[in-house]
Amino acid sequence: MDERRLVKISKYLSKHLRHQPERIGLTLDPAGWAKVEDLLRATADHRFPITRDELDQVVAANDKQRFAFDDTGEHVRASQGHSIPIDLGLPVTQPPPVLYHGTVARSLPDIRRDGLRPMRRHAVHLSPDKETATRVGSRRGRPVILCVQTARMTAAGHEFRVSANGVWLVDAVPPEFITIL
Repeated sequence: MDERRLVKISKYLSKHLRHQPERIGLTLDPAGWAKVEDLLRATADHRFPITRDELDQVVAANDKQRFAFDDTGEHVRASQGHSIPIDLGLPVTQPPPVLYHGTVARSLPDIRRDGLRPMRRHAVHLSPDKETATRVGSRRGRPVILCVQTARMTAAGHEFRVSANGVWLVDAVPPEFITIL
């Protein structure tokens, strides 16, 4: 499959597995899983047919590992980033002492005042390294990298989870735990 088709399918799946499954008549279970056969039928019914081979390739080859199959291979879901009510069932996990968040300068006044908030998502997304945070921040302009003091947050009672693709999730990050790099 060519790279353009891979990206197009990935964006389509992100929209419908993270935000608007109902737009294509798809129903997700409480943990965000969709039956693969239902997803493939829904995409075909809505004039964006995806084959099982294409789905397998997108799940396996996506650089950010946005999607995952269950152990049976019969269900698929987005790894994180949902704007709809989903319980990914991720256990509380001890994070490394610091994590990173990529943003842009225009967001800094709000972050300094309110910290990091999930906005339209269920959790704040944090990166394990500066390089990943830089790529994330670059999507909206020149990136600014924030360092999140996760060891201090954990000591203060905040809980962290990590998604299947290595994105760290937390409900919010108060401003006192953030430094600008």
